[in-house]
Amino acid sequence: QPLTLELTGRYLKRLPGPVCALGSLQKLYISGTGLRELPEEIEGLRELRILALDFNKLEEVPEALCRLPRLTRLYLGSNRLFGLPAEFAQLQTLRCLWIENNYLYHFPRALLQMPALQSLQMGDNRLRVLPGSLPRMTGLRGLWLYGNRFEEFPQPLLRMSQLHILDLDRNKIVDFPDLGHLKGLRLFSYDHNPVKAPPSVADSVTLVGDGAQELMEAREERLQSLRQQEEQDEQEENGSEAMQGTLRNDSSLLEDAEGSFSALECSPEET
Repeated sequence: QPLTLELTGRYLKRLPGPVCALGSLQKLYISGTGLRELPEEIEGLRELRILALDFNKLEEVPEALCRLPRLTRLYLGSNRLFGLPAEFAQLQTLRCLWIENNYLYHFPRALLQMPALQSLQMGDNRLRVLPGSLPRMTGLRGLWLYGNRFEEFPQPLLRMSQLHILDLDRNKIVDFPDLGHLKGLRLFSYDHNPVKAPPSVADSVTLVGDGAQELMEAREERLQSLRQQEEQDEQEENGSEAMQGTLRNDSSLLEDAEGSFSALECSPEET
């Protein structure tokens, strides 16, 4: 059983020193405690996999946190962060980062050096653009960008065919490019944008937004019709093959009895 420490909801001015001495600790939850800073000693948690620091008052991520060698999940949502330090890129084992509801005006450059990151939650920040080198984050599968300040669809996303989930709710986007080539996409949410029509996506994508329901119902009807047509074609093809098989069998019988058949055909008794 992984060693877990739950401190969520307690009022803490600072993290108690003995916590950082728990070298075998794997999960640490310190959500909503009023924390404003973290001690340098936190880097002593060498086995830590999950760290929840959301709903606090952190204004920066200390370098010491960036030296946790096994961290896979980090929750920093609802703090007072304006960015991430360059040292954050050292967290090469990180798979999931939630940093929603902060004050990010720029996409943190450190994240571009973390290709193994799979889930990135950046909703409710202040982002207007995404860096052109974003596609180098080849491990990314889920990207949440709702509640930011995008006025145009971020062009780097057009080169991220590995994305499964993309959320751009509550932005200011008036038009979407054709997204049909994003073959990995499974869910695209675009609700509460001033866009006039649902985006064009592959049939495998679930859409969430204005007009999405009607579009998906029409798509389902079309796919159902195609499936029925395919089944009908298949039945006709099978029927045709069966008929050809019967004819082949009949012709072989005729070939076997060719001599007698010819004789019968000309038999005087028949005339």
